[in-house]
Amino acid sequence: MPLVPDISEVKAMKRVEIIAVGNELLIGDVLDTNTNWLCRRLTMMGAFVRRAVLVRDEEEAIAAEVRGALERGTDLLVTSGGLGPTEDDRTVVAIAKAVNRPLQLNEQALRMVAQRYRELYLQGFVDSPDITPARRKMAVLPVGAAPLFNPVGTAPGVWLKVGETVILCLPGVPAELKGIFEHSLPPLLKQVLGKGYYAERTFEATCRDESVLAPVLKEVASKHPQVYLKSKARVFGKEVRITILLASTGNEKEVVERRLQAAIDDLIVALDPMGIVLVPIVSS
Repeated sequence: MPLVPDISEVKAMKRVEIIAVGNELLIGDVLDTNTNWLCRRLTMMGAFVRRAVLVRDEEEAIAAEVRGALERGTDLLVTSGGLGPTEDDRTVVAIAKAVNRPLQLNEQALRMVAQRYRELYLQGFVDSPDITPARRKMAVLPVGAAPLFNPVGTAPGVWLKVGETVILCLPGVPAELKGIFEHSLPPLLKQVLGKGYYAERTFEATCRDESVLAPVLKEVASKHPQVYLKSKARVFGKEVRITILLASTGNEKEVVERRLQAAIDDLIVALDPMGIVLVPIVSS
């Protein structure tokens, strides 16, 4: 059941797309947890994540997705993967190609890479702190791009403004992606995403048959189109547990909380004649 904010809020909400890059994702060797994590974090910040795709480590495939995101008027395009020192790390090259920007050595990025390798050398994790061609590659960025400090790994993130779109490139290693996101990005993302608020409530229903809930949820959802309403059967069989998620997003906290509570109240009233009770689930 779709979440449909007011038209004024749709215009104000920042549109986000995500491109996860890596052959390892598409052959099933690695599970793409990064996209899930980014969707959750960006949604909680009030952004509207409208699209996410997986692509191989191929320049044209990546570039085509970047061009598409720009044509769709995306406010924030996030890529994960393909920033490392190996030949198949092609994300930055593909983005430069897509936006028609030349590549050049970024001195700030080079200092970041050099600093990280000095630290790794002193810790005994690498045999040399020298900037080899492979290491230097991670400091070659599109003209106009700014590097983002990586507190965990060696490849800097990349921040590039193209017209009205911001392109954010993050490493594919989850710890590095999260490290940059938490360390370097909060003030920058606040500038891009602006004002936004997201709220959700989860309940467990005292009902073992999801099909019984379906018509009630449909009716309540039709009365509250700005609230996302979804049931999930968490366990099947005699011990079946059905959870119900209600969520809403918008510009003002008070408005979002009010519309969310109104939907919850209506759902409780609709389920009462059936003897079904909603038990709040408190997030840990």
